[in-house]
Amino acid sequence: MTWLQRYRIRHYIRNSIVVLPVLGIVAAVLTAWSLHSIEKDMGWESERSVEAVRIVIGTLAAAMLTFIVFLSSTLLLAVQLASAQLTPRIIAFVFRDPVTKFSLTVFVFTFTLSLAILIRVDGTVPLVTPRLAAWSCVVSLCVFFYLIDHIGKSLRPSGVLKQIGLTGRKVIVSVYPRRLDESPETPRTFLDALDEHPRQTIASPVGGVLLDFDVDGLTALARNAGCLVELVPQVGDFVATDDPLFRVYQGGATVSVYRLCQCVAVGQERTHEQDPGLAFRIIVDMASKGLSPAINDPTTAVLAIDQIHHLLRKVGSRHLYEGVIRDESGQARLVYRTPVWQDFVQLAVTEIRQFGGSSIQIIRRLRAMLENLIETLPEERTAVLRRELDLLQRTADRFFVEPEERALASAGDSQGMGGASEWGHKRREVPRRFAPVSGLESGGRPRKVG
Repeated sequence: MTWLQRYRIRHYIRNSIVVLPVLGIVAAVLTAWSLHSIEKDMGWESERSVEAVRIVIGTLAAAMLTFIVFLSSTLLLAVQLASAQLTPRIIAFVFRDPVTKFSLTVFVFTFTLSLAILIRVDGTVPLVTPRLAAWSCVVSLCVFFYLIDHIGKSLRPSGVLKQIGLTGRKVIVSVYPRRLDESPETPRTFLDALDEHPRQTIASPVGGVLLDFDVDGLTALARNAGCLVELVPQVGDFVATDDPLFRVYQGGATVSVYRLCQCVAVGQERTHEQDPGLAFRIIVDMASKGLSPAINDPTTAVLAIDQIHHLLRKVGSRHLYEGVIRDESGQARLVYRTPVWQDFVQLAVTEIRQFGGSSIQIIRRLRAMLENLIETLPEERTAVLRRELDLLQRTADRFFVEPEERALASAGDSQGMGGASEWGHKRREVPRRFAPVSGLESGGRPRKVG
């Protein structure tokens, strides 16, 4: 099995909402069959009426089927409304949600178990399985209430943004594993071989978005063929059929085109596996929609900037030149492109500044973010941030002509509006009514002075 085939299987299982419920059906059938066999061998029988038990279990099974259909329809409707309000790209997160998958699996298991037990109630009433069907319905009801609570929280803007931000930070760590404080950053050395005419250019056999690629597999193929392989598109780029996919340098006469293409996954929509910019893209889309005249919700955009702030700090503290893979001897074997610091900053700030330039709440929150990043990130990261801060100031000067409003827009505020902007962000002054930290009372409470 090739890497691409394994990737497709993993991708389907991870993103499909069907797999676990189907396994729940199989588990319910096996559970009913095995328990019924044990009951027959042990002679476990109940004194309850056969007709009454059949009516109760049949009612439970019918109710569970109605319950599953109603819940599925309601879930799809809630996802559509949330995607229209925020961004369509959150649908993938709902279908990957483990709580949703587990809940549907429990409901399907209960329904199938009730049917399997119902057809076995004939002449006598088993002792264990009818009780199991009844208690499974009770458990399903509890799981339903938990699912409603979970969906209600996770589909709110804050819940969606938190989940996307968490996913984005994990991807950043996986794509850029080295921290700046571990060793000084040195820009990726330009390889002289890439100036040469490639020995071979391999076109993409299919069209779509580059989703993922097998770093180890491509490196091994290049090492065995004694060549350097360049992956032309960046993860997240659209590749049309017959567009250049690979360029081979320094030999590579024996490299297999088929095996190279089997190390790259192309699909219809970007995924998070090796795409650190996708989380930024989704969050910026949500902020842009919140700033549109049709919705006019700048507070959602402020929540989005909170997550962007966290992502920029994460990516700004890591080595971003990770696109050259070498073999054991130090020979470069694979070259691929990854976003650099300027790409992330422009993606995170530009559109929000353009769409929210007339909102004083957005201007103040962006200023607070940029000032904080300039203060906390290494010096080599601050040049781009200072340029963005200058652009932000010119945007504020263009939209706010009144001196008082311009002064208000020139102060950063971590809440957009309502925070302690007058304290500044480089050095927080201690309020006059409180003593320094050393003057704490017992219990850690500030002691009033004067």
